[in-house]
Amino acid sequence: MKITDVRIRKLRDEGKMKAVVSVTLDDVFVVHDIKIIEGQSGLFVAMPSRKVGEGDYRDIAHPINQETRRMLQDVIFAEYDRAKTVGEFDEAEELTDL
Repeated sequence: MKITDVRIRKLRDEGKMKAVVSVTLDDVFVVHDIKIIEGQSGLFVAMPSRKVGEGDYRDIAHPINQETRRMLQDVIFAEYDRAKTVGEFDEAEELTDL
């Protein structure tokens, strides 16, 4: 599997959610609504999820092993750092408050 595109859809300076990201795999499959969150131990990647029950969430899509999770995080964080530095992100999708 190759990550062929990473798009930062929204950058935020305030709040715990720092960015919303879309990732394209092998130029044929895209995963939207990946979030970069500021946690107690620093930034982490939260995969897209949906609410199930009261207050519980379940990932819709996620890596199934640590190696793939690390690869995905590394690419996402690199693009996030670049977008913050350049001030460039894709506003093509209007996002609601997440």
